Amino acid sequence: MAKQKGTEGLTGVRKAAILMVSIESESASKILANLPTEDIERLSMEIAKLEDVTPDLRDAVVREYYQTHMARKYLEQGGFEYARTLLEKSLPPEDAAAILEGLQQSIAQTPFHFLKKTDAENLLTFIQDEHPQTIALILAHVSAKQAAEIVSGLSAKKQIEVVKRVARMEQTTPEAIRQVEAGLETRLASIVNQDLEQAGGVANIAEILNLVDRTTEKGILENLEEEDPDMVEQIRRLMFVFEDILLVNDKGIQSVLKEVENDELALALKTASEELQNKIFKNMSERASNMIKEDMEYMGPVRVSDVESAQQKIVDVVRRLEDAGEVIISGRGGEEEIVV
Repeated sequence: MAKQKGTEGLTGVRKAAILMVSIESESASKILANLPTEDIERLSMEIAKLEDVTPDLRDAVVREYYQTHMARKYLEQGGFEYARTLLEKSLPPEDAAAILEGLQQSIAQTPFHFLKKTDAENLLTFIQDEHPQTIALILAHVSAKQAAEIVSGLSAKKQIEVVKRVARMEQTTPEAIRQVEAGLETRLASIVNQDLEQAGGVANIAEILNLVDRTTEKGILENLEEEDPDMVEQIRRLMFVFEDILLVNDKGIQSVLKEVENDELALALKTASEELQNKIFKNMSERASNMIKEDMEYMGPVRVSDVESAQQKIVDVVRRLEDAGEVIISGRGGEEEIVV
């Protein structure tokens, strides 16, 4: 975050610690859960070191975070100049300048940042003849939506090659990134420098495939399964998680429930959101739903691993029934396959 009045001299981790103790504990815990282990340890230690934080300092840190967050939204909506115009209109000159300086530094550290605003169709035309490894590196750094549009436009053979490389990608050296960017420099953007970058991986390709059309997704996974069935299983597990059952149509929920034991369902629903629980219960008889609720109430403490295992079994049922055409999942192309 850019430094403003009241936060001068504070390190980034100290400001993050103050922000964490300034928001609701539930929100803070959700943020921590999504951080790398090393960052969790650093932040937790910093929070433990905090003593008396004045209300003015808390307000300054929260205000700085909010202004920086809004600045990033402006940047995404209309680019750097658009963000500059809005910030200079809404903030004191010193605050606006500090935030803009922070944004510039952030942009300079983001690989392929110049592609984020490029139209997917134009980008596809530009990179479709590149080596699959080059395309994979680019896809790992653009948005999942942009990547999905590009993958859909590639030839079937190149789709498989690119998907394999994205899924297997772990760490990419700065040199590799600079080489690819240098090749694009004369036509699209400048070279950027950055430290070791974590990009790609199975989670990345799962997110991309979630956004392509159902036919493309099936074709890629079926062809990829012939070469690496274990990878395909990992991708499929990440493409659809237990909470995504909210996207299943009511008739599909009823089909799934026919294949799930009550004790397994009760265990799986133990950590489910209230919204998902309600969706499940409304597709059961009142007597059956009351039995499940009683089982959950008297179940007592359970291991997280047991809950996750029960949830995964139900997810596997959903996936199997979807492949058989007995379940429709909103947003995954099922609606388009219905003929009335």
